[in-house]
Amino acid sequence: MDLDAYTAEHEREWRRLAELTRRHRLDADGVDELIALYQRVATHLSVVRSRSPDPVLVARLSQLVLAARGRLAGRSGFSWAAVGQFFTSGFPLAVYRSWPWWSAVGVCFVLVAGFLMVWTAEHPEAAAALIGDEAAAEALEARFVGYYSEYSAPSFAFQLWTHNAWIAARCLAAGILVVPVFYLLWQNAVNIGVTGGVLAAYDRTDVFFAMITPHGLLELTGIFLAAGVGLRIGWAWIAPPRDLTRGQAVARAGRSGIMVAVGLVGLFAVAGLIEAFVTPASAPTGVRVGIGVLAWLGFLGYVLHFGRRASLRAARRCRDDGRVRAGRGT
Repeated sequence: MDLDAYTAEHEREWRRLAELTRRHRLDADGVDELIALYQRVATHLSVVRSRSPDPVLVARLSQLVLAARGRLAGRSGFSWAAVGQFFTSGFPLAVYRSWPWWSAVGVCFVLVAGFLMVWTAEHPEAAAALIGDEAAAEALEARFVGYYSEYSAPSFAFQLWTHNAWIAARCLAAGILVVPVFYLLWQNAVNIGVTGGVLAAYDRTDVFFAMITPHGLLELTGIFLAAGVGLRIGWAWIAPPRDLTRGQAVARAGRSGIMVAVGLVGLFAVAGLIEAFVTPASAPTGVRVGIGVLAWLGFLGYVLHFGRRASLRAARRCRDDGRVRAGRGT
């Protein structure tokens, strides 16, 4: 092997890996690039060792690989700066970049649930086969409303938090298989659509929306997020980008999925508190719905503001790095 030619061919990658390893902070794209370069340089080190074991170059590449591995392993211990970076950059950026996926999931979910609600309302005999006669509709309404005050608010909030987090975790974990995500979404759409349709058939549509809107906007958005990011992971396996292997594409989407999963813990905690304390409250419907709408709009505004800002910073750094590499090439 011509060692000089091999060094000239890969020198830029080695310098770039050294630069990323020394950088104080890395965004999601920088971490992805660091991982990809670490894998390539580790391969280069193996090639040099087996074909032309030059001690100087082996020592250089070994040091570079070890430094990159240490950077990827990270430092142990708690850091408030890392927490702040997660909430101002990592999580909102992951949500912002995956918006086409979870928005599409949300639109399809609403259409399916809306169709089931309209169909059930127009065919009350189908619902009657399940819940009984017209008197049973009032019992259903009582169960629907009473569900939100059946348990004490603190324990109910915790139960809702863990339940919704478990649904989201299944959507994210099953994303690689795609089909289970659609099944979970279908189950929830049927539950909401048929319940709303039964109440609508007996002119109780106002009760349905008054009880589900305060917490449902935020809660369902979290489910849409988990399902959308899960499907994105599955798509990365089906159709990876040309510059990445299938494993690298899934790993990149999976890291974004982990970001979203951690962030959804907080989102579902807020949704659970609203469902336990606000939804069954005796306050006027407008007040309860207004609280839910404000929480939902607050989350969307948070994602749009911080996610867009983090995306612009990442794009700016990418352009600057491209100029640096182009300057070195000349």
